[in-house]
Amino acid sequence: MVEPRHLEQLLHPIFENVGSHAYKSSIVAKGLPASPGAASGQIVFTAEAAERWKSEGRAVILVRTETSPEDVGGMHAAEGIFTSRGGMTSHAAVVARGWGKPCICGCEKLDVCYETKTATVGGKLELREGDFISINGTTGEVLKGEQPTKKPEVSGQLAEFMSWADAARRMRVLTNCDTPKDALVARQNGAEGIGLVRTEHMFFASPERIAAVRKMIAAEELHSADESAEALEVLKNFQKEDFKGIFRAMDGLEVTIRLLDPPLHEFLPKEGPELTQLCDELLKSYHAKPAGQHLRAHKLLRRKLGALNEVNPMMGLRGCRLGIVHPDITAMQAAAIIEAAIETHSEGVAVFPHIMVPLVGFEEELVHQLDVVRGVAERIFHSSNNNDSDNQTASEIDIKVGTMIEVPRGALRAGDLARHAEFFSVGSNDLTQMTLGFSRDDAEAKFMSAYLASGILPHDPFESLDTSGVGELIQLAVSRGRRVRPDLKIGICGEHGGDPQSIHFVNACGLDYVSCSPLRVPVARLAAAQAQILANRSADDADHCQD
Repeated sequence: MVEPRHLEQLLHPIFENVGSHAYKSSIVAKGLPASPGAASGQIVFTAEAAERWKSEGRAVILVRTETSPEDVGGMHAAEGIFTSRGGMTSHAAVVARGWGKPCICGCEKLDVCYETKTATVGGKLELREGDFISINGTTGEVLKGEQPTKKPEVSGQLAEFMSWADAARRMRVLTNCDTPKDALVARQNGAEGIGLVRTEHMFFASPERIAAVRKMIAAEELHSADESAEALEVLKNFQKEDFKGIFRAMDGLEVTIRLLDPPLHEFLPKEGPELTQLCDELLKSYHAKPAGQHLRAHKLLRRKLGALNEVNPMMGLRGCRLGIVHPDITAMQAAAIIEAAIETHSEGVAVFPHIMVPLVGFEEELVHQLDVVRGVAERIFHSSNNNDSDNQTASEIDIKVGTMIEVPRGALRAGDLARHAEFFSVGSNDLTQMTLGFSRDDAEAKFMSAYLASGILPHDPFESLDTSGVGELIQLAVSRGRRVRPDLKIGICGEHGGDPQSIHFVNACGLDYVSCSPLRVPVARLAAAQAQILANRSADDADHCQD
């Protein structure tokens, strides 16, 4: 009888005066309700400004045409995010939901001008940097000025209610998160582990990290082994500390870590002065050499970095393809995970690391990456042979290696992949994008509303699973994978993992778990319980009919 989405209203701040005349008269725009909650703050147009103003004690709303991984610092500093482009699974939406921040995307009437630090709504209302606005991520409404908010209130009755749900559900509920802080929030909300750690988000946590990533990319492109090894070692140490923090937060629960997924160009500034400045910084070691040699090196690096931009980057050099072209990156991440697991286990923490290879469509891709990971594991475990206690610690750690099902061919050839993978995780965002041939950002900005209004689609497939198309691929992956490996654990870690309608479908498919953002964990727990209750009733009805 309880609607799962209603729980979200208990877990996020809300405006006190929703529905009043004062509230309605303040509405100036509407976009997609990409992440629930309510927030007010002063407008800023850059991530740098958001971080600076936050350090000065000011609450800010980050307003962008769209966000990229490079904006993560500013997004974290902001109270909320408002963009003119992007859909429900855009970068801004996914990151905001993971952090529990309100977000509105795809507001077509919003026109942002970074040069003048202004934005217009519908070509009339002008918003300047420093102006106060409020955003309602639950409804998609944008309001001028500050609106009073109230914090969520969770009573003991909700905890008791959720215990009833937990007793009724079959599927486990895990979380998607990338920091120890978010892991603790998810655990407090009832998460039973982590189904997705997006390691690329960790690279943007500080200027030192992004500098190391860029140095690594430049070294790889210039085939400079020494520089590459140095940058990789710096990144490994950063990631190892992150993983140790997450393992401690999830003591006793599984942690599934996805290897690097996005294209390398996302870590670089776009063409222009910023790219020129980056090349200068990366080539400081050439300054002591003849000017002509430095100039040639600068041109070469600029050309190579520029060539990383792709026509269709979401289907280009990313995921396992990136690890195959640059196996040192896979090896670095595997070493960081395994060393972190050994060190935290020696502290008395129960660690269950799962390493996940993304974007696999061919058996050979998976074999290549698993060989790299297992080779690193053997080397690290072997190096502890001279220390009996360390060796015992290493031998007690059960590291599982699996893959994501997010390329249609991967679903179709799931039996091949199951020969090597110890688990599957359905990456439903990309699986939907690649199966439908819809760009998840452009579709919602350009034609999704027309498809929904005309009845071509019953719902947005990036919000609720396309069960007859994408769903059939999931069913094939389950049946073909378990035919080869009957005990294969399979879950879903796309945004659909927090959608009640999708949860009902994957429960019927026999998935073992769903994984969603920390603040959607209670929603998923209730939806999983209701799905199983309905499944039990259907089974009982079938038995009665046979009798």
